[in-house]
Amino acid sequence: MERRAEGMDIGREEMSGGRLLWGMGWIKARERAAGLGIKGYLWELLVLLCVAGTLCFFAARKEGYHMDELLSFELSNAEFNPWIVSTQPVGRLAKFVREEIRGESFQETWFNLVSTMKDVASNRGESRLLQYKADVYPEPIWISAQQFKEYITVDERDSFNYLSVYFNVKDDPHPPLYYLLLHTVSSLFQGKVEPVMGCAINILAILGCCLCFLRLGRLLEAQGILPVGYGRILGLGACLVYGLSQGAVAATLLIRMYGLLSFWCVAFFVMHVRRWLGEGFCGNNKRLGTVAVLGFLTQYFFLLYCFALAAVTAVLLWRGRRYRELKAYVCSMAAAAAVGLALWPFAVKDVFFGDRGVEALGSLGEGLSGYSLRLQAFGGILMERCLGGRAVFPVLICLAAILAAAGILWWRRRRKITAGEFLSGEKITEGGEARRDARRALLLMLLLPAVCYFLLAARLSPFLVDRYIMPLFPFGAMGIMLLLGGAFSVFQVRKKYLALLPAVALGVVSVAFYEGDYLYQGYDRQAETAGLYQDLPCVCLYEDVGYYYNLIEFTRYQETLLSTLSELQCRQEPLAPNGEVCLVVLRKAGVDEKEALEALLVHGYRVEQVLLRAEESVYGDTLYLCVGQ
Repeated sequence: MERRAEGMDIGREEMSGGRLLWGMGWIKARERAAGLGIKGYLWELLVLLCVAGTLCFFAARKEGYHMDELLSFELSNAEFNPWIVSTQPVGRLAKFVREEIRGESFQETWFNLVSTMKDVASNRGESRLLQYKADVYPEPIWISAQQFKEYITVDERDSFNYLSVYFNVKDDPHPPLYYLLLHTVSSLFQGKVEPVMGCAINILAILGCCLCFLRLGRLLEAQGILPVGYGRILGLGACLVYGLSQGAVAATLLIRMYGLLSFWCVAFFVMHVRRWLGEGFCGNNKRLGTVAVLGFLTQYFFLLYCFALAAVTAVLLWRGRRYRELKAYVCSMAAAAAVGLALWPFAVKDVFFGDRGVEALGSLGEGLSGYSLRLQAFGGILMERCLGGRAVFPVLICLAAILAAAGILWWRRRRKITAGEFLSGEKITEGGEARRDARRALLLMLLLPAVCYFLLAARLSPFLVDRYIMPLFPFGAMGIMLLLGGAFSVFQVRKKYLALLPAVALGVVSVAFYEGDYLYQGYDRQAETAGLYQDLPCVCLYEDVGYYYNLIEFTRYQETLLSTLSELQCRQEPLAPNGEVCLVVLRKAGVDEKEALEALLVHGYRVEQVLLRAEESVYGDTLYLCVGQ
């Protein structure tokens, strides 16, 4: 008991000393910045402007959308109507809200809402709401341009309607936070769907990652983890390597939640580092728990990183005999999990019983079957997004390996230092040994969760695409800058800022070799064609749910009929809505052309002109101008 008490006292002294060192380090850093005024942050500001300008440049070049991107707008903005169904264009709840809830004034709407809630509470299954029927048609019906516009935009009537977003997303295999943010942006820019509306959220998230890099670098330098001057180099270099990478550009252009997910992962890591080095985990962990909850509400893949980092942190606390902190940390994470599930209880259904959840668990159950191919595919994506095009990164890796091996061999032969001295960059003293242990712990916190995330994401991801490993791109940038900074420190390069030159070069090469994913350039021509023929109806022949790629066009045609080829062949109603002589037919790539044209002839329409060929469309669509016989 005496030894245990003595150990606890020593632990308290170490923690108090660590907090004092942390406080003194940040006081000195702030004093240096205050002495320089705004000039103390001039390079940081320039780097952030460079990153923001580059990402805005690519966002301005984006023309079309991935199907999931337009689905993001629909789930965010369609009022209580999450899915477009050709035989039921207005959902049951959407119809009920329009006819039974919404009044001519706020007071009337509120009275109807309270009355409905009382009715449900009293009559439950027999209430008006649950007995309400939607209009369901035996065949696909024509949907007007205004209806499509209401699906993906917001007007004064449904702006800032977060309850509608929450309802829509409960049937989607993703949490609601990103959709709530996109709905907020759409409410500020009513009646519009523009790439910049979604890209702006992603750009802010990437800039948030850059701010985390800058703060992390200053923190590590203040704590003596990095040599003097290299903390700032780490922050600036990581901003350049990540902000000018293909990974950041792709995260910007894809109007989904993965850019925001990357920010929460980086912020979660930086907060762990800060508390590990000074504050400890016994204090107020509300901010840490808040980030965990927000990450969970953004994308379920955040749990892969969160659990891995939490496990590494818990083991390090246990090995360091910081039991009080361990208990507080576990309680904080448990509380965050409870809050997250309380805010979004549908996560249990999504993860364990939803289609994507069951698919992911099934993939996990396959074990090593096909795993090597998935690892290879995601490894190639990771290297390409972090270092540049596929033709560039093998050369960079080989050169870096050769230079690193030659440098290590030369340095150790000349100085004849121990491995510990080489890794720490200083003679082993009592303080140096403590800093070496801190470095080792931080490397584990940096590397192990990222590796675990990669291994799990490679197994669980439904598709071999970059979006599922986007949170790893900023950690790759930090790793690259740590290697560059370590090399410059080992060779004792006096001009530390030269370490930024490789970072700039890497960013320029990466951006130069970007292949244009998620830009969908050329779609403007297809959208302009829809504008030229906006007075005509359009028949969209699709497979599965491929028509989501073309929602922008459908807001321009007079009316649109969404139909599969089999539905068109069996259709009993007249094809044209009002007997129009001319109509536009949009055939998706998976629909057989010969059968489609034969079905149109049966309904009395022949092709007059091909407006757009498949090879001219970014989606492989074919547009026909058809006239009645």
